Amino acid sequence: MSAEAERVLEVTALHAAYDRLEVLHGIDLHVDKGEILALIGANGAGKTTLLRAVSGLVRPTGGTVRLAGRDVAGLSAERVAAAGLAHVPEGRLVFPGLSVDDNLVLGGWTQRKDRAGSAERHAEAYALFPRLADRRRQAAGTLSGGEQQMLAIARGLMAAPIVLVLDEPSLGLAPRVVAEILGALGRLRDEHGLTILLVEQNARAAFKVADRVVVLDRGRVVMAGAPADLVDDPRVQSAYLGGGYGE
Repeated sequence: MSAEAERVLEVTALHAAYDRLEVLHGIDLHVDKGEILALIGANGAGKTTLLRAVSGLVRPTGGTVRLAGRDVAGLSAERVAAAGLAHVPEGRLVFPGLSVDDNLVLGGWTQRKDRAGSAERHAEAYALFPRLADRRRQAAGTLSGGEQQMLAIARGLMAAPIVLVLDEPSLGLAPRVVAEILGALGRLRDEHGLTILLVEQNARAAFKVADRVVVLDRGRVVMAGAPADLVDDPRVQSAYLGGGYGE
């Protein structure tokens, strides 16, 4: 991205804590318009807490979160969502007793007055994930894990977000399904210009789809850069890529 790129999401000096235990210690990062930024780090690095603080599920104890220029730090999750951020949490959390179609309808509830736009996003969701179109009347709880993840992403897109935030979308899924889901994220960036913030435990997969990577350790940013710039770093190799990349 150029220096003049529009920063759609900007986090500055962000602190967050659970009770008295501080988890984030002054995080600085940004995501440019039409960019996929991947966050990687060991368990306990603060990745999920960062996403929760950005999306209003955890109230920051300091710092700012700017979404399209507006400081949303401290706002409720509902208000952050209304401002244009869709959070797809770890564990998918689809409505298991409702059909695929009804899950999508609920995902677009905040945009329900825009009937034409909602219908278009509905069609785009099925075009992005054709498996869901084949199962539109099926209860979400009967879908495979990969299909539920696809539904969770499609449901988030129904809210017409300017930023899509995803927490561990590949967790527990077969490599073929992971490739399908991350490929869809690439298409959302390339074809729709969507801005994506991605936490991903599968660092190899994240490096292949991301424009930039931020490495968190114990609540701090310790490295950041383009995948090509980080891939040869021995710390990244040994900790996240298993000693080799592209094998």
